[in-house]
Amino acid sequence: MKNLLPNDGIVNYYGPVIPDTQRIFDSLLNSIDWKNDEVMMFGKRIVTKRKTAWYGDADLAYTYSKITRTALPWTPEILELKKIVEDLSSETYNSCLLNLYHDGSEGMGWHSDDEREIVSRSAIASLSFGSERRFLLKHKISKETISLVLENGSLLVMKGEVQEHWWHSVPKSVKVAEPRINLTFRKMKV
Repeated sequence: MKNLLPNDGIVNYYGPVIPDTQRIFDSLLNSIDWKNDEVMMFGKRIVTKRKTAWYGDADLAYTYSKITRTALPWTPEILELKKIVEDLSSETYNSCLLNLYHDGSEGMGWHSDDEREIVSRSAIASLSFGSERRFLLKHKISKETISLVLENGSLLVMKGEVQEHWWHSVPKSVKVAEPRINLTFRKMKV
């Protein structure tokens, strides 16, 4: 599998790996306990339009943007997707953060998944369902940027020192009218 990065980490894009994407998308849309995400920005609590859900092994907590979430119990469907991702990536995961972007007016700004609860340099696997979206990576020092399109049913895996040296984002796009669901499988410290 080709590394998309020239240095400082590994990003592998597997392309579409999940069949029957519409059934899975519809099921996730209707069965997940979606909540509007809350983040702390400039000392204020902001409620985003984007919705999220946090699932995982018992008693796992995750703090990002100064808000702590406690994992909901795995659903059979997320566990099935987790097994596929683990088999393809040869990695293991104990949690999953799900994001629901209603359309292209919702995105994710530049960030690194470097919270201290995440096992350092562990793999983060991202499954995408629904509308295609651009995914950008930018090196923190050189500012080199890499762009790709995350297709419906596709898998992207980031590992090694990626989070230390690169930011990533899903930019907003007025051209995207349909929703996207993203599952990011992670390995949290226990």
